[in-house]
Amino acid sequence: MNQTRTFLIFALLAVAYMLFMAWEKDYAPQPPAAVAASSTTASPAIADSSVPGATAAAVATTPAAVPGSVSQASAQLISVTNDVLRLTIDTRGGSVVRSELLTFPEEPRTRRNPDPAPVRLLNDEREHFFASQSGLVSSQGEAPDHRAVFQAAQTSYALTQGQDELKVDLTWQDAAGLKVTKTYTLKRGSFVVGMDQKIENGGSTAWQGNAYLQLQRAAPTQQTTWWQNLSNPSSHSFFGAAWFSPEDKFESLAFSDFLKKPLNRVITGGWSAMLQHYFFVAWIPPAHDPNTYSTSVINPDTAQPIYLIRAVGPSLNVAPGQSLTTASRMYIGPKLQGTLDQVAPGLDLTTNYGWLTVVAQPLHWLLSELHALTGNWGVAIILLVLGLKAALWKLTAAQFRSGAKMRKLQPRVNALKERYGDDKMKMQQAMMELYKKEKVNPMSGCLPVLVTMPVFFGLYRVLMESVELRHSPFFGWIHDLSAPDPFFVLPVLYVLVMLATQWLSPAASGMDPAQQKMMKVMPVLFGVMFFFFPAGLVLYWVVNGATSLTQQWFITRSVDRAEDKAKAA
Repeated sequence: MNQTRTFLIFALLAVAYMLFMAWEKDYAPQPPAAVAASSTTASPAIADSSVPGATAAAVATTPAAVPGSVSQASAQLISVTNDVLRLTIDTRGGSVVRSELLTFPEEPRTRRNPDPAPVRLLNDEREHFFASQSGLVSSQGEAPDHRAVFQAAQTSYALTQGQDELKVDLTWQDAAGLKVTKTYTLKRGSFVVGMDQKIENGGSTAWQGNAYLQLQRAAPTQQTTWWQNLSNPSSHSFFGAAWFSPEDKFESLAFSDFLKKPLNRVITGGWSAMLQHYFFVAWIPPAHDPNTYSTSVINPDTAQPIYLIRAVGPSLNVAPGQSLTTASRMYIGPKLQGTLDQVAPGLDLTTNYGWLTVVAQPLHWLLSELHALTGNWGVAIILLVLGLKAALWKLTAAQFRSGAKMRKLQPRVNALKERYGDDKMKMQQAMMELYKKEKVNPMSGCLPVLVTMPVFFGLYRVLMESVELRHSPFFGWIHDLSAPDPFFVLPVLYVLVMLATQWLSPAASGMDPAQQKMMKVMPVLFGVMFFFFPAGLVLYWVVNGATSLTQQWFITRSVDRAEDKAKAA
């Protein structure tokens, strides 16, 4: 197979992959879109499932917390800050209702915008509602769930210079003597938040109940046009719930599947999370405790359904005069590979590469190592290309050598076409005999494509999903390798590389006029497609194409010189 047909194979595979992603986006069942409610729109009421084990009577006397509703009026908002996180904790429930990632700006830093706002992950705004909640439930008496009002000593806590750990206590107590202290612990440089619940039974009877951890969020607003879907990398990323178990490893559930495939399973040593592009929030219970994990949709028929994933711990028994502490952790931050497995097993799988994980993870590791050497992700991508080209040198050399020989044979192939006319079977037999006699393998171009295509798609997923490349500059006009080239310089360069490669490649034998026209416009089609690809991916393909072009030119010259020497002899 010659180089021209190689382009065609690559084009078909690339277009098929893009069409598959577009089909998933456009035709897969979608959750109801989150609609910004006007001031006259009634707030949706969260059903009994907002609190595990709540009875109808309990809910009737204690209204459920609803984003934007009067019943969710904050008792008091507490600000807690370390060097990487700023949390806002509502004393109503002691829940984290807002989180800002101080080291991850929402937009790239530029001269016009040197200090952009940080990414807000947990959010108490109605349209973007996302809350991390915890509490206790009991079937025999009172217990502070995520609607109970706690007390705090002050409204602002911050990690000071020289301090490595910050603790914030919230307390709740009932008339019978039951006291619960919820303690949040933040450490310097860490996105992991400790959350302990200390239960002190000052009453005269034993207290029995369960601790629970849950995440609630509204589905993100869907992009409405093909332009928005194609140009926004997050529109192709996974949004939904995920969990991990030692037996079944990483599993995920899209918002559109919450009603069809609800989770209800006892897991020991697992975790639960809500994922989005680049960032996520996860609850990590104690590894030795069995927890009942479940998912549900609260008010699925309303304009803004709430999606919930919960872990309910084992039964707790606190005798009179005794105390007991439950310990858990919460991760609020980026999908930083190489560090998340140290937090909890399988947590690095939240960077969801899908079926390309087997290719994407080694590529990310290799890119990270190259970045550690160079300090620039763009340079790391270039070095990755050179390394791959060196590893595949012999394979691609055979392809180009065969292509150069086929170019020399093109006049004889044209003569066969004239001789056999419309008898395609005889013409194909004669061509195969010619290739065999001249020791030319027309299929030599297929193997390099089969090797490089998984690398292309794997790197595509790496550049789309890896938060390390988010807002990473290369040089000059490229301030974000995970976003499209703002001035389309790299796509234009790739078009020029393709045109030069086509000029060096032999004309495809047996190709009808329609196919020939298609091959002529192929560079333009690729250029347009690459307008929407991340600049890092286009950089990879430009360097890959340029090195292939150089190798092809060198081998073609070598074949020409060898034939000239043979004729001279």
